[in-house]
Amino acid sequence: MPSVPDDICPRHTEVPVQPTSPFSPPIYLASVWSAESTDEADSILAGRVSGYMYQRDGHPNADLFAAKCCELHRAQRAAVTSSGMAALVTAVLSQIESGDHVVVSKMLFGRSLMLLGQELTRLGISSTLVDTGDLAATAAAFEPRTKLLAVETISNPLLRVANIPRLAELAHSRGAKLLVDNTFATPVLCQPLTLGADLVFESVSKMMNGHSDVMLGLLCGGESVWERVPLVVSCWGLASSPFDCWLSLRGLSTLHLRVERACVNAMRAAEFLATQAAVEHVDYPGLANHCDHELATKLLGSRYGSMVTIRLPGGRKAADAFMHAAKRIAFCPSFGEVATTLSHPETTSHRSLTPQERAALGIHGGTIRLSVGVESAEYVIDALAEGLASV
Repeated sequence: MPSVPDDICPRHTEVPVQPTSPFSPPIYLASVWSAESTDEADSILAGRVSGYMYQRDGHPNADLFAAKCCELHRAQRAAVTSSGMAALVTAVLSQIESGDHVVVSKMLFGRSLMLLGQELTRLGISSTLVDTGDLAATAAAFEPRTKLLAVETISNPLLRVANIPRLAELAHSRGAKLLVDNTFATPVLCQPLTLGADLVFESVSKMMNGHSDVMLGLLCGGESVWERVPLVVSCWGLASSPFDCWLSLRGLSTLHLRVERACVNAMRAAEFLATQAAVEHVDYPGLANHCDHELATKLLGSRYGSMVTIRLPGGRKAADAFMHAAKRIAFCPSFGEVATTLSHPETTSHRSLTPQERAALGIHGGTIRLSVGVESAEYVIDALAEGLASV
């Protein structure tokens, strides 16, 4: 029997040229590409021509996803990162440097507060926390070296709505840029760049993908703020996975349908919860008694998001009883899934804050954040009723 040469398997395999194109975008798992010459490699890496050399610097699946997100956010440029926090890091490191100052909404996601309030001090960047719903207080928080104002379109977890146009005007009048976390809203409900924001980021892991199987982030902006973004993504190792980009592009195909259904369900759930004696308070921008209802209607239209936050009077003990009894609602420290889930900010998203800091934000042991899914509204309400029966 003839021997098999041991150099066959490792040889480079040529990709066949196809006369037709696949309707579903393929997954490009290659970590490295071959070039025809040093001139070609140099031109690609310098950005003079399109192409790929190394996955950390870019790959087809990231570009396919980014192009669709540019359309959704009406952005000139988009970068896909390994997580939503990586997108925030990219925004910060590409726009500010040691000695600069950041004004930060005190209502941000807990990890964002930790990054912007604690971690940046290690790099010589200072910050001031402020209630960005108070425009006068926000203006007073600016310093001569303030370069960035960071807010959420809809805050986590008390669902305050940012006045993006006014905050953009304020930031620009002080020579700063406005960065908006749009994860709760998604580009279906709000496109902050069209309202004056300079940069917008999303945790794609949440509603944009929507299927609990991706860790990915997105940063969008214009040419004027983009010079350092690709360098930061590459040098700091914040690049995305091709498979996660492929899954997220597939998730986008149903994004509008999922958001529409979840918003309808969230409104129904909020209205139900507001009538329940066992519930001390309901936060939902769609309710007329929400402090930002008028602003939310102006910015978001008739859809107010898929998140509803409630406060139970019995503290953490009541929250535990509710979660134990609401057996059809999973306790997950995330949101934006197709199924309704619940989270407990005190022990998950805002656990890094002190009890005093959480109390100042209105987060207590009895605070529960609901991420309403795409089941029938009747199913969601029945599941909530089961939980409330134990409180």
